[in-house]
Amino acid sequence: MSKLFRDIEGGTRCPRGSVVCIGAFDGLHRGHRALVGHAVERAQALQVPAIALSFEPLPRELFARGAPPPRLLSPRAKAEGLCDLGIDQVGLLRFRKRMASMSAEDFVSEVLVRLLQAREVWVGPGFQFGKNRGGDLDLLQQMGKQAGPGFTAGAIEPVTLDGERVSSTRIREALQAGDFATATRLLGRPYAISGRVVRGAQLGRTLGYPTANIRFGGKTPALSGIYATWVHGVGEEPIASVSSLGTRPTVNGTEPLLEAHLFDFRGDLYGRRIKVEFVAKLRDEETFDDLPALTAQMHRDAEQARAILTPTPRATA
Repeated sequence: MSKLFRDIEGGTRCPRGSVVCIGAFDGLHRGHRALVGHAVERAQALQVPAIALSFEPLPRELFARGAPPPRLLSPRAKAEGLCDLGIDQVGLLRFRKRMASMSAEDFVSEVLVRLLQAREVWVGPGFQFGKNRGGDLDLLQQMGKQAGPGFTAGAIEPVTLDGERVSSTRIREALQAGDFATATRLLGRPYAISGRVVRGAQLGRTLGYPTANIRFGGKTPALSGIYATWVHGVGEEPIASVSSLGTRPTVNGTEPLLEAHLFDFRGDLYGRRIKVEFVAKLRDEETFDDLPALTAQMHRDAEQARAILTPTPRATA
């Protein structure tokens, strides 16, 4: 992506200044969209680029390597989603030892002032940053007044639903409980996973259920099990499907894999980017005694998914 940058070295990226919003942006839920939308609006008013700053890996992933927290979006999907919301440049800064040890003051001077020439900085409620989370909105505002031509900083009001703040944590909890209605309300759209179709072991084809497979690149998915799904990106209309998301214990799998079986479809999807929209959970992932038992359950799963999806086809995600 030409709009994406990963490092902070080099000269300024925004000689005319910029409006910057900062966050994890995992999920791009209603709260994230409010923050991004406000930054884009302010950038348009000032006629400068709108910049979204995040980190990859997310700080909590670096500090919890043994049990990385689940992710709602892949880095690519996050960057593409931010651009779709009107962001001009996306900074997915490499969160390694150097960045993790950078003080909040140095982050302001090196990234916001020197690299981005920020004129305004916008964050979410309770925002903290820098080594040991030593920086907050007060520090941003103090340093903004002291810096070069200076910048202003502010936080948007929290976005709430059912009396609680919209958060990625609430969405993960809803997905893990199979509550897709709540997840959809929090996100502002149905939950979906996007990725490029890769070649698998082709066991599904052998069992009569060929699948389009998406890997997670070392990230931990936010849900697991068997689902009724829609697959977008194959034709003009989404295709009904049944999908498995997990490690495939029956065949001794270890890596999380999303396998989508598209109903009544024949074709080669290898290399194509698709989006799998989750509609309903059918069951948890199980270990079967043998492949015939697995195949019999796959038949039941397919029938159940067809019954769920047939009455209410979707046109868009």
